[in-house]
Parts: sequence; structure tokens; C-alpha cells
Amino acid sequence: MPTKKKTQTKAKSAKGRDLVITRFLDAPREKVWKAWTEPDEVKKWWGPAPFTSPSARIDLRVGGRYLLCMRSPEGKDYWSTGVYREIVPNERLVYTDSFADEKGRVVPATHYGLSGDFPLEMRVTVTFGEHGGKTKMTLRHEGLPAGEMTRLTGAGWNSSLDKLAESLRGEGGMKLTLPTDREVVVTRVLDAPRDRVFQAYVDPKAIPEWWGPRSFTTRVDRMDVRPGGAWRFVNVGPDGQEHGFHGVFREIRPPERLTWTFEYEGAPGHVSVETITFEELRGGKTKVTVTARFDSQEDRDGKVNAGMEWGMRESYERLEELLNRDTLRQ
Repeated sequence: MPTKKKTQTKAKSAKGRDLVITRFLDAPREKVWKAWTEPDEVKKWWGPAPFTSPSARIDLRVGGRYLLCMRSPEGKDYWSTGVYREIVPNERLVYTDSFADEKGRVVPATHYGLSGDFPLEMRVTVTFGEHGGKTKMTLRHEGLPAGEMTRLTGAGWNSSLDKLAESLRGEGGMKLTLPTDREVVVTRVLDAPRDRVFQAYVDPKAIPEWWGPRSFTTRVDRMDVRPGGAWRFVNVGPDGQEHGFHGVFREIRPPERLTWTFEYEGAPGHVSVETITFEELRGGKTKVTVTARFDSQEDRDGKVNAGMEWGMRESYERLEELLNRDTLRQ
């Protein structure tokens, strides 16, 4: 690992918009730094879900180059490359960012069928700060084309950073299993007390802050929190299309257990029953377990294949961020 002192970059960023994302990661900054700078660690999270990263080459020195690949579910590879301009171990990383081919040669965004508004070279700055045993990480992506491309790039970064957070968590990360032919079980450890996590599930003011993927907004149309009471949430996609979900509360046992029915209005008649348990762990953490039971294996597989895991991962990342902001009503 290099120990060079701060070296100022002389490169000017391309004209365009800046995208800034701040995350609080449940890991010491030395571990977060390694996740950004060691090839085997980068491959665990590089690229938005459901992309994978089959190759990462990193020459971590000022003037050194990187070459990263992300692979789509269809098997198409997208390469990016750049030069490290500034390296302050565990504190700051600055590098250029360009689309590339598999040999590391810079190519225009149109090489991948993307907008020609992207400049050939952009710049990324990542800072790592200590925050109560966790890491406050701020990413600035400079030179992006204005409008839709900035929004899409932000969505891609956020999905990638959700994967980063999961990889850093290790055993505390989200796990999805299929224990029977009609069940899905999801577990996730959250760094917050059980009563606050339970409150996030039943407070209509909290739901829009975390329920659903990052690129969607959520509206609570109805939430009658009592056995027999109805609920209805609406996800609004980036294209403005609405996706309704509704159900009925069956059991409410604060702060231990919650059961409701769940139906996506785009596929009426396919109703599952979700039981959510909240287990108190040492250190003020909470293990959430969601057991979803379906009427048939076909219904279960349809839900999983429609992106259930991706949606829940992003929701839990957003929930932990909300809990860290300490904005829930006590």
C-alpha cells in the first residue's frame, strides 16, 4: 500500500455537472479504503446490481492506471479506465474516469450505445472520514453531462455502493434463501436498537424515506396499523409510472413481530403473507428476518425473478441510513 503524501492533481475536470454522494459505511475506513484499492475487493461490488465484475487491474500509485470491467446479466462487458492523480491512504483518492475497451484504450460512450454527451475524461474524488467507528465516505463525480445521464449515473453509483456496503458487512449483510418451494426468507442485521427498527416499519412518515429502490419515490396512501387494518404504498418510478402494493395487517407485536399480506397490483390475485421478526442483538443491533409464504412455487419464483432481492437490498441500505440519521420519532 503506498504511503505517499498528498499530491495535488493538475488535471482539470471536464465541464459538466458534478454528482455528489455521501454514505455512512459500517466498517473502519482502513477496510473501506481496501475495498476501493485492492482488485479482489473491488470485484465484490463494482457495477450496479445485477452486474458482476469479472476483472479488476489496479496500479495504485500516482500516475498508475486502473482497468475495471462490469458484466451485464446478458454477458456484455463494460470497461472503464483512468489514471490515479492523488493518493492519501485511508483519506483521499482522486482519479480520472473514462470508458474503455478490454485493452484499456479510451473509447467514447457511444462505443457502448450511450449518449455522446459524455466527455472522454471525467474525474472522481473519494474521501474517507472516521465517524464513530464507521466511515463517512463522500464521492464526487465531475464532468457528467447534464440531465438524464447524471441521474442514471447516480443510480448506478448508488446501486454499486449498496453492494459495497453489503460486502463490508460480511456476516451482517442481507441474505436471501429459498428454504421450501413456496417460501423466501431474507435476513439483515441493522445497526440500530430493535424498537427503532420496528418503528420504521409502522410509522407512515418513515416509510417514504426507505421503502423501495433508490430510483423510486414512495407514497403512503393508507396505513391503518392494527390487526385487520389495511395498508397501501405506491412506488413512483423515474419514468413517472406508478406501482401499487397493498395488504392487511394480521399481527402486530411491538417490537418483536409484524405480519401482513402483500399484493402487487400489477399482478392481482397473487397474495403472499410476510412475517417479519425483530431480534435484539448485542451492541444495540437488530436482526430482521422476513419470511414470505406464497400460494405456489410459481408465485414465489415470479417474485424472486422480478427483482425482489435487488429491491430489498436497496431498501435496507436506505433504512440503515435513515436510522443513522436518527430522524425517527422516539
